[in-house]
Amino acid sequence: MKEIVERQRAYYRAGNTRPYAFRKKMLEKLEKAIRKYEQEIKSALYKDLRKSSQEAYMTEIGLVLSEISYVKRHLKKWMREKKVSAPLAQFPAYGRIKREPYGVVLIMAPWNYPLLLNIEPLCDAIAAGNCCILKTSAYAPNTSRVLKYMIEETFPADYIRVIEGGREVNRQLLEERFDYIFFTGSPQVGKLVMEKAAATLTPVTLELGGKSPCIVDELVNVDMAAKRIVFGKFINCGQTCVAPDYVLVHKKKKEELIKALIKWIYYFWGENPLENPDYPKMITEKHFQRVKNLMNEGRIRLGGKTDEEKMQITPTILDMVKWEYKIMGEEIFGPVLPILEYDNVQNLIETLEKKEKPLALYVFTRDKKVKEEILSRLSFGGGCVNDTLMHLATSSMGFGGVGNSGMGSYHGKEGFETFSHKKSILHRGIFPDFTIRYPVYSRKKEKIIRKLLQ
Repeated sequence: MKEIVERQRAYYRAGNTRPYAFRKKMLEKLEKAIRKYEQEIKSALYKDLRKSSQEAYMTEIGLVLSEISYVKRHLKKWMREKKVSAPLAQFPAYGRIKREPYGVVLIMAPWNYPLLLNIEPLCDAIAAGNCCILKTSAYAPNTSRVLKYMIEETFPADYIRVIEGGREVNRQLLEERFDYIFFTGSPQVGKLVMEKAAATLTPVTLELGGKSPCIVDELVNVDMAAKRIVFGKFINCGQTCVAPDYVLVHKKKKEELIKALIKWIYYFWGENPLENPDYPKMITEKHFQRVKNLMNEGRIRLGGKTDEEKMQITPTILDMVKWEYKIMGEEIFGPVLPILEYDNVQNLIETLEKKEKPLALYVFTRDKKVKEEILSRLSFGGGCVNDTLMHLATSSMGFGGVGNSGMGSYHGKEGFETFSHKKSILHRGIFPDFTIRYPVYSRKKEKIIRKLLQ
């Protein structure tokens, strides 16, 4: 590992990655490589997660290509130096803010979106002028294998390299000194990454998760809300970091909402999703069993069926859920949707304020006052009003968590800035050189300085 990192550091120090022309060319090569390997990527995603061709393109390949296209269009503007004025006390002078790459970046990606969550941060890191080591997830071995072959064919290993392996490889990587670490995964592992980074004062971005609430008030188009909640919750078999983790619905609308949720589940995957070739699977046996055991409390209104051989759990609606149940104590990360009811939005907000800050929050309402009250008082990474998931599908807005759900953000300009250091430089003229800042000090000089600095 040490040799790999040092070879990348030498490549970076040679100045290869800094020019705009190089960065743009590398983004174009990445784009061409993804298009070339599209079918192999789709096949790998199906083997790892049973993603259909459309879901693979819509949630991974298409989003990656969109990000690359957006970054290419704006990169030259982002790279421009910014000239700023200096205060009168420093006359004659002006300031420059110059964006420079960090150097050698480690990107550690999870298994649930094994193309998207490797390549989107890689795109942003390339745009910022860094060398990169991609650590893919061992839980998505087929996609990892395709990525490794694709990257090796496209880029010099001293510039971008894919490293495969499990926890031991992760441990070895984190023992090395990087200039930046970008990690996507669970809060538990995120804490370990941050602990290792702290030893060398390495800056980090942590994209974590948490229990993202979905609030449905009494002034809402229930059918549309149900349709979009079902899409956001059960796509990728619920294995999405920003999926609605649970629904908080006004008690007047609960039964109507549950019926609408059931309707759209049937519409999307049929009455027996286990027979639907487009319905995904859980990633591992361990993950399958964990989510299966979360259905032991509450009342199953729909679903609850499993196929252990295929590691599939049908879309499940869980009613009569209480805050103290096990399913409300951890991120579900699977196709089980607990339904809780409320009758007072102020009490609801006070309850949620006491919870860990989630990665996402969704609110379905036509009431502007309720909407603004929720959005202004609750802290969360990002979210949607009257939709789910779609806030992360645009490169014009940053994506990231807060508190327990992470730190830092990426996508588009936010991603470029995440992987760039803003270097501030003051340029001073030689003359005149006012003497008031120099010793010997006096009350008269202090009075002048007070006027200049106020």
